[in-house]
Amino acid sequence: MERLWDVDPSARFARRLGRTAAELEVSRVNDDCPEIWELDNGDVAVVGRDATELFHDRLPEGLRIGNDERLVVIPGSMLRSAKKDIADA
Repeated sequence: MERLWDVDPSARFARRLGRTAAELEVSRVNDDCPEIWELDNGDVAVVGRDATELFHDRLPEGLRIGNDERLVVIPGSMLRSAKKDIADA
């Protein structure tokens, strides 16, 4: 079945949303920092810890994770710091 949305592999990273993990004091190293980035097509890329297996047996009703998807967790402070960079609907 064709998906209504899929990743555009030609999209480029446009700008970081919010502050870096180091600025938020949730990481001390440069090679494993969570990130939130807006792509030039408006989509959002998130780098975080893969928690798919940790949560797979307790997902809320209606939440599904496809075979090619992962549940990614980032610090709440990181998302809150990005609020100012995210346009209202």
